Amino acid sequence: MINPVYDVDGIQIYHGDCREILPHLPKVDLVLTSPPYDGLRDYEGYDFDFTNISKHIVDKLSNGSVLVWIVGDQTINGSETGTSFKQALYFKDIGLNLHDTMIWNKQNCSSVGSLSRYENTFEYMFVFSKGKPKSANIIKDKPNKRAGEIQCGSIRQKDGTVRKTSGYGKRAIEEFGRRSNVWNIFPAKSPKERLHPAPFSEQLAIDHVISWSNEGDTILDPFMGSGTTLVAAKQLGRKAIGIEIELKYVEIAIKRLGQGVLPL
Repeated sequence: MINPVYDVDGIQIYHGDCREILPHLPKVDLVLTSPPYDGLRDYEGYDFDFTNISKHIVDKLSNGSVLVWIVGDQTINGSETGTSFKQALYFKDIGLNLHDTMIWNKQNCSSVGSLSRYENTFEYMFVFSKGKPKSANIIKDKPNKRAGEIQCGSIRQKDGTVRKTSGYGKRAIEEFGRRSNVWNIFPAKSPKERLHPAPFSEQLAIDHVISWSNEGDTILDPFMGSGTTLVAAKQLGRKAIGIEIELKYVEIAIKRLGQGVLPL
């Protein structure tokens, strides 16, 4: 059995290779992570063994658990790699449902690259599930233009048509409706201010933890980095497990959890 280097109030951190640690962990309710994809950042020279790691991750999901996989693609010789889509299809091949394909639109985020392409300011957020998700706490923060109006119900006829009714099912339209699957969320601070090459956005982690888990559930991040997923889980009353191969990021995450703040 592998012992965590940090274990306080339901939050555990493991230092090492996730391929070696994952088989020893219990099942979890949500995996929320952004892997070191496509060589777009320098991750201290470590390799990313997607095929083996993905199988270990799927094995840690219980029925109804969700995996949020946040990735992007590199452009090589004028063509995007499509690695993100290959990974999404592979997760389907090994037993997961692709529950939702979401976009993280990183507001006010400049992009380098060829001037012959539009500025790339987003990443994919693939939401997989093992069977039907047991938790789907959909955030409602999109203002409804017709908020407060009385909406009549409707009845579907035998021929398939829908007839509105004047009295049945009357209700007032809510002030806010479901958020779309394109999330406009600012990224973490500028690279000069970061202590990790690709930190999660604080709000992004919080909103996914809210959406796909409930209080008391266990959240796993096998590529923990500076620990934003774990800090978000702690704030929201979840348990959490983080794995990180680089010791200096483990130390940063432990410091953040101990202070109870989100500095990155």
